[in-house]
Amino acid sequence: MRTVRKALGAALWYARELTGEAEYDRYCERHRRHHPHAPLPTRREYERIRTEHREQDTPSRCC
Repeated sequence: MRTVRKALGAALWYARELTGEAEYDRYCERHRRHHPHAPLPTRREYERIRTEHREQDTPSRCC
């Protein structure tokens, strides 16, 4: 039973890393540490901020 639980835990961790779910959790932890009095963005707000940041930092391409 312990081996099955361990394997399921590993699979869950892997799935969360692949989908980006864990990234939001890490962001929340870091945000709370560095900005304890600031409100925490919702998941939707976080994704919007992340998308805008990615679009702004995209290097220009010649083709």
